[in-house]
Amino acid sequence: MIQQGTPDRLGSLVEDGGVNFALFSSGAEAVELCLFDENRQETARHFLPGHSDGVWHGFLPGCEAGQRYGYRVHGPWSPEKGLRFNAAKLLIDPYARRLDGVFQWNPAVYDFIPDSKQEAWVRNPIDSAPFMPLGVVAGVLPSRPVPGPWIPWAETIIYEANVRGFTMRHPGVPEVDRGKFAGLSNGRILEYLKAMGITSVELMPVHTFIDESFLVEKGLRNLWGYNSIQFFTPDARFAVADPVAEFREMVNAIHDAGMEVILDVVYNHTAEGNEQGPTLSFRGIDSRVYYRFEPDEPGRQINDTGCGNTLNTEHVRVQSLVLDSLVYWHRDMGVDGFRFDLAPVLGRTSEGFSPKHPLLVRLGIAPELYRAKLIAEPWDTGPGGYQLGGFPIEWAEWNDRYRDAVRRYWRGDTGLTSEFARRIHGSADLFESNGREPSASINFVCSHDGFTLQDLVSFEEKNNLANGEGNRDGHDHNFSSSYGAEGEADDSGVNRIRRRQRLNMLATLLFSQGTPMLLAGDEFGNSQGGNNNAYAQDNETGWLDWRGLEQDPGFTDRVRELVRLRRNLPLLRQARYVHGRMPSGQGWCDITWLHPDGRPMRQDDWENGRQISLFYTCHEEQHEYSSISNAIAILFNASPEAVRFALPAGLSSEWKLRFFSSEDSPPQYNPGQWELGPRSMALATMGLDPD
Repeated sequence: MIQQGTPDRLGSLVEDGGVNFALFSSGAEAVELCLFDENRQETARHFLPGHSDGVWHGFLPGCEAGQRYGYRVHGPWSPEKGLRFNAAKLLIDPYARRLDGVFQWNPAVYDFIPDSKQEAWVRNPIDSAPFMPLGVVAGVLPSRPVPGPWIPWAETIIYEANVRGFTMRHPGVPEVDRGKFAGLSNGRILEYLKAMGITSVELMPVHTFIDESFLVEKGLRNLWGYNSIQFFTPDARFAVADPVAEFREMVNAIHDAGMEVILDVVYNHTAEGNEQGPTLSFRGIDSRVYYRFEPDEPGRQINDTGCGNTLNTEHVRVQSLVLDSLVYWHRDMGVDGFRFDLAPVLGRTSEGFSPKHPLLVRLGIAPELYRAKLIAEPWDTGPGGYQLGGFPIEWAEWNDRYRDAVRRYWRGDTGLTSEFARRIHGSADLFESNGREPSASINFVCSHDGFTLQDLVSFEEKNNLANGEGNRDGHDHNFSSSYGAEGEADDSGVNRIRRRQRLNMLATLLFSQGTPMLLAGDEFGNSQGGNNNAYAQDNETGWLDWRGLEQDPGFTDRVRELVRLRRNLPLLRQARYVHGRMPSGQGWCDITWLHPDGRPMRQDDWENGRQISLFYTCHEEQHEYSSISNAIAILFNASPEAVRFALPAGLSSEWKLRFFSSEDSPPQYNPGQWELGPRSMALATMGLDPD
């Protein structure tokens, strides 16, 4: 006989003599716990007898770890008011630590009859249990994860990768491990990343997610994973046998290799979609609590995410769900940081976004998340949803203004020099006023969302027809150029320009103040054939083509060289913003922007030129304490002609060339000046050699 139990911890918790079950549902009239055997046959049902402040709870003697279960929630049926209780629907426990089985699309997973008119909202009486994953009571994890290395922000280099797409075609990964957590645990993978100089591997979402119905109907699958239905469980598609154990083993292996794990998380919406979507968990448990609804139409969900629904982070229980999930992944699963998809949703109230939102405050001060990196994608699709620079001091943010400025500058757009300079300086205009450092700017040229770097220099038009949406999906404004031949080119001149431009943009990224993020495969020319929204391409389009390493190994070597230079030249990754010349004793270096003729930049230079010089000069009193170069010169020439750059007056002529992007010959040096080829850049140092 089930007993009262306690409401102290949501989910299923193994205790002496049994298991305590607890589920929050403020609008329910009763909650049934349904038990299943290993063959998914229902064996028993128990109404949870306890009810405390909206939490339904019960203790089941004799129950053990491994027990499969789900919930049926009884309550009012009034969809026009957002009340969607239907006990015919078996619901996933939001706090389950393990799941068994795979979701299947079927009319039974809808709480209303899909063929009925929306005005009628006829309740669907068909049992959905045969098509739903089951929760599994989890025992205590066997050990604590291997501690991560904790990389300081100023030394962080992020590498964004998709677990499946990254390993599916790698020749060194055994067939059984491809597309799995075990593939990312592979020694050859880890050696490759370590040799690249990567400090932090950012994984696209791994929370349990489902393939959208419209993709299944087209014979496609969701590759990216931004369609979560449960926030505590790793998706079984990434595991050979045990998702939890294999995820932890992967994290331990990455930590052993000296790198961090950052996890992309999606707490802005769920896979239940809009009000006409399926009922899988949150909608059937307490729709009015978990989702935001239009104030004048209480049955219609607010869609600030573009995905049909928006998580209601104003409610304290939803805030606790997010925080509890993050603490679990950080403390028990070993994750070192999080990138939050459509992060303004976390700070939304009925009045709009606020950096003082209780959830953002709780995440910033939670001791359980101490040292966890917090990274915002600072935009969503709702009103006032663009919040770049608007997050609290504890956060870093993806900087799309950096992305666009670098793309447009190297494409040759005019009037971009001042914007380009602000971005490579660390975007002080966006982050400095509220006390943040340059590392708050997550700089990137390419990410999963958009063209790869190879496609950025090969396509002017997106090619998304394979997604089945008539090429209407994906970004229309990519700031790309094909340099005279759309797609693959046989012209050696076109290919030389493309290769140089790829190197220019990666060098700019790694020589900029802020935190650089590389997209997996950009270091060897991975292409998606011009598809700039490959979320549905779980095939060779979306999987990395590792043959690029063999076709042009020299390019990857040059990227490694760029990473090494960044690591060895602290002037490229400063902890504070530097503006102009600082008085002696008030800083350790100066920054100077110069016109190619050697004079300080004037107003009209910023607006009209496509060439610029950037100089960092270490203060004289710092020289004897520093093992680094005393000065760095970075020369940028985005024009199609060669340009001579004069060195700044008063500095020694003992400059040493460290990097140049031109593949033909290094920049010509004459006393007091460098001659830089078309569409190229260079970096030189003066003083002691870096390691």
